[in-house]
Amino acid sequence: MTIEERKSYFVQVGKFLSLFGDSTNDSIKISAENERFFNELNDKIDQAVHYNGWFTRENVIFSLQQWSKALTQSNLEQWLEPYKFEKTEEKTVAIIMAGNIPLVGFHDFLSVLISGHKVLVKQSSNDKQLLPVIAGFLMNIAPEFEDRIRFTEDRLNDFDAVIATGSNNTARYFDYYFKGKPNIIRKNRNSVAILTGKESKEDLEALGEDVFRYFGLGCRNVSKLYVPKEYDFDDFFKAMFPWNTLMNSAKYANNYDYNKAVYLMSEFKLLENGFLILKEDESFGSPIATLFYEQYEDEKKLQEKLQQNKENLQCVVGTKADVDFGQTQQPKLWDYADGVDTLKFLEKL
Repeated sequence: MTIEERKSYFVQVGKFLSLFGDSTNDSIKISAENERFFNELNDKIDQAVHYNGWFTRENVIFSLQQWSKALTQSNLEQWLEPYKFEKTEEKTVAIIMAGNIPLVGFHDFLSVLISGHKVLVKQSSNDKQLLPVIAGFLMNIAPEFEDRIRFTEDRLNDFDAVIATGSNNTARYFDYYFKGKPNIIRKNRNSVAILTGKESKEDLEALGEDVFRYFGLGCRNVSKLYVPKEYDFDDFFKAMFPWNTLMNSAKYANNYDYNKAVYLMSEFKLLENGFLILKEDESFGSPIATLFYEQYEDEKKLQEKLQQNKENLQCVVGTKADVDFGQTQQPKLWDYADGVDTLKFLEKL
């Protein structure tokens, strides 16, 4: 397959995923060829939600929509333009995927295949229903992929390089186990938002998407706020209010109740609105239903602090930051996890 053919096949994947709009109703026109995969993926969405209590149909559909928007001809061409994959020396790349949010490993899957390599996928048990169906659709429209895509639940064998995502703890094992192979090993990261007190209502409402989408479980979800000294949280809490429906999720509500109880027993000073706890804390990673915050007086010193901690940060959100409010869960194809250029890694294999 040429690079142009591979791009065209993934454009078709994007069009297929676009069938899963805000609602999967009878008004959507589905070709007979796609109907089997549409029905299968629709069923697998329900299975994924049943299996993983942190997955909701709304969030799974949101993920599919983001990928359908990303997989366009223009996006793929812009993404791939700096690289040379016309004559790739084919390698087998193993991917060990996380399972914290739906299809979190799809970017690696896409990167390996579109660069001309073979992929060996080891999925997380928390997110193993969706990707095989998409892979099946891809192999149906392009049988050339059949010998390029393998899934396994066993120990990884017969691969030339590896991309592995896990916690800081598992990363140590990955570093040791894969030290003899070219690798990308990803660890825990968190995202922060910088508020100035001058944000509009729309900015703060968009920030709610960064905080609460996927229940805050993604590394791109904002888990900490930096606010000016004596910041008034009233407008912030008003903007967050539409997300109060998260308390309808038993898992989220249980985390909220538990964390609130622990903090109160420890006599920590808290701000809360019935579904979100704000706690002043220097750490980056906050528990579910909790946002840490830290006050600052000097923006320059804050930027220096964030620069010193860049290895722990995935996104910095704000009007003057790398990512605009509301955009953390809508990354571009060229927004690489941990800032590591996956395609450059694959190009050099």
